[in-house]
Amino acid sequence: MTTPSLTALDVVIRDAQIVVSCGSGGVGKTTAAAALALHAASLGRRVVVVTIDPARRLADALGLAEGLSNEPTRVQIVDQPDTPGELWAMMLDPATTFDGLVRQYAETPERAERILANAFYHNIAGALSGTQEYMAAEKLYQLHRDERFDLVVVDTPPTRNALDFLDAPATLTRFINHRLFRLLMLPARKGLKVLNVAAQPILRSIGKVVGGEVLADAIAFFQAFEGMETGFRDRADSVSELLHSRITRYVLVASPRHDTVEEARYFATRLAESELTVAAVVVNRLQPRFGDATAEEAEEAAVLAEASGRHQLGALWRNLGELRALADAEEAVIAPLVADTGATAIHRVPLLADDVHDLSGLREIATHLFRV
Repeated sequence: MTTPSLTALDVVIRDAQIVVSCGSGGVGKTTAAAALALHAASLGRRVVVVTIDPARRLADALGLAEGLSNEPTRVQIVDQPDTPGELWAMMLDPATTFDGLVRQYAETPERAERILANAFYHNIAGALSGTQEYMAAEKLYQLHRDERFDLVVVDTPPTRNALDFLDAPATLTRFINHRLFRLLMLPARKGLKVLNVAAQPILRSIGKVVGGEVLADAIAFFQAFEGMETGFRDRADSVSELLHSRITRYVLVASPRHDTVEEARYFATRLAESELTVAAVVVNRLQPRFGDATAEEAEEAAVLAEASGRHQLGALWRNLGELRALADAEEAVIAPLVADTGATAIHRVPLLADDVHDLSGLREIATHLFRV
């Protein structure tokens, strides 16, 4: 008996330690990530799936009415208790993750608490561009090093910037190395009263724009931050190395619409610019194909049936022809994505009768993604 060859997703599940699911909103990306994680657990892997999207889509797909937090929650696979692996899930909280880094790299607990209570820190932790993306990469790194898990599945946010966390570690490093950062660190290193003359006008100008109180908070923050930048820089380098390593695989998710296909192609381009490749592609909610007849053959059969007085049979053939024509049209829509990534990378999931809201629904998705 010939053993069937492995599909692209089979290889991902077998070899990867990190899987990043990316795509535009509304294509079933979260569901695909959850189904992939559940299938990996059924094969014996200890999997944690983490969503960067603040919506409840992951919790809903897993049937978790109580929702998810910034710490992994064990998902009880009650309908298949003999599952050899484990399934965990969590939802990223960037601010909490940032707080954890501060506590990790501060020299003393007192310095950490001083930073966490600082108003300037609260502003940058919640609003600074790129903070969420870096914290997503940081959480991925933490989970990868957590001995409870041997596979981390990441559900990225449904935006065109979903892969910004690839660049986030380098962005943080550039900020720490920037001369403005070094300037703001001067009060910590020399004492505010002995700032050089060139620096004083700059700080006065900043104070006029943002306000003296805000500037004072910023200076206090950087005074407390002194010495921690090395830890942040080293960690950012490690995170970047992990995101670009061979154990991290990227899976694109799309649906048979021109906009989502173009978005998936954009993600593929972003990955290529970072010298990364697409490991597999999931095309979700495709029109199922019924039978082998082409749309033209079904139409001819409908005409013959109606000509012989069998109108109900003719209507059935005509309906089949319309469904086949719709399926053919969807294949034409996804053809550019197939051409870009290769036919063997494509995994098709048909349009299902109901939305996925529990583990049994995820298993149905998995039957189309894998040989279940």
